[in-house]
Amino acid sequence: MSEVSIVLDDLSVDFDGRFQLNNITWAIEPAQQWLITGANGSGKSALAAVLAGEGDHLSGVLSGLPENVSLVSYERQAELIAAELRKDDADILDVISEGTPVSEIIADVCLDDELAQELVATLGLEPLMDRAFRKLSTGETRKVMLIRALTSRPELLVLDEPFDGLDQDSLKWLQGHLAALAETVPTVLVLNRFDECPDFITHVAYVDDGRLLQQVERADERAYAELHQLLHLKTSELEVPKADPAITLPPLNPDGPLVKLTKATVRYTDNTVFENLDWTIDANEHWQVSGPNGSGKTCLLSLITGDHPQCYVNDINVFGFQRGTGESIWQIKQYIGYVSTALQWEYRVGTSLRNVIISGFYDSIGLYTKSTDTQKAIADDWLEVLGMSGRADEPFTGLSFGEQRLALIARAMAKHPPLLILDEPCLGLDDMNRQLVLALIERICRSGNTTVLYVNHRLEDRIPGIENHLALG
Repeated sequence: MSEVSIVLDDLSVDFDGRFQLNNITWAIEPAQQWLITGANGSGKSALAAVLAGEGDHLSGVLSGLPENVSLVSYERQAELIAAELRKDDADILDVISEGTPVSEIIADVCLDDELAQELVATLGLEPLMDRAFRKLSTGETRKVMLIRALTSRPELLVLDEPFDGLDQDSLKWLQGHLAALAETVPTVLVLNRFDECPDFITHVAYVDDGRLLQQVERADERAYAELHQLLHLKTSELEVPKADPAITLPPLNPDGPLVKLTKATVRYTDNTVFENLDWTIDANEHWQVSGPNGSGKTCLLSLITGDHPQCYVNDINVFGFQRGTGESIWQIKQYIGYVSTALQWEYRVGTSLRNVIISGFYDSIGLYTKSTDTQKAIADDWLEVLGMSGRADEPFTGLSFGEQRLALIARAMAKHPPLLILDEPCLGLDDMNRQLVLALIERICRSGNTTVLYVNHRLEDRIPGIENHLALG
């Protein structure tokens, strides 16, 4: 196995203007075997293609790449088929071209005839060797691509979804063969299904939106489990659980805004936090609020929730109530789900993860009311969405900080409030848990009738689905 590291240093690569990888910093050390994973369209295949020399380098450095890199991918498969079609001169020669036979397609790059014969027999391709390559099925074509790669004596093997289209016997054989090959050849796999990750993989790279966001060592069980949970949140098709039909909120005016502030001002004796702020939040209109420390983000939220004393001297309409006209704070808060770091600090009661979510139906810290079977089922559905099934009875205080934050967001969403306020939900989180929280918020934004008000310091922590932005300070 090569003793040279493959290094990508702040590398940005363009692919025909269709997709771009940005600022990739990554090192593949000798004896490491990598899995690249992420959601569809995240850039997994693009990153694999870079290792095969593809793409236009915009900036940064790629070094240590061996000369003989074998790539198997749907794109390479399509290119080979396209090349075969270009050889068809039927229009010119007035003959029907049969295309290049499978035997020649394999022989074109083969450097190990003995291995090629073994693989052809093992993968059941012997009856197809004289057939035109372009006339094979998708699975048969994939087998030919694999044989080409494995018999070319690669110094680096890059396989993009190598298990797709294979029957069970072929799949089992390939997994075993790759495990043996990985002892001498550096291997990079691209997989959509995290549960297909072979045992020989030592490291995992997580890609999202053209960026390499996580690099996890397989032996780090906590980090590996968190990455698995992140992929679950990003890629599973589970829907946000329904509300409890036994708990209903008074209907809102469908034509009116959820919140309207007119020339809102918060001023202390020696400090004006903000002034003359006009802001309207309509139903199903998600907002990100950002700004530096002291710009008034949390102060603005407390005007909406009714926790700030100056809410009564401002022109504020929330959920059809004009503040200061006799409404109670609980009439306002019944329409709001709220998550903040302060709430997480306060939520120190000794109760189970399931009960934390159920407490959201009652806006309580802890559960002091007997829950219904429906509420327990909804809480368990939330745990499945979070990728935490089977952990319902674990104590909330025993969870990691990021897991607690996920549970509290589910708690806030349990009653399906018209407005979900997330005050700095990523504060105090490491990078992996921050991505977990952002993935859950993204899923909630897609889910239906809850409007999300997402407050943070940085505009770059954007979430797909949140199209509106209010910058303070």
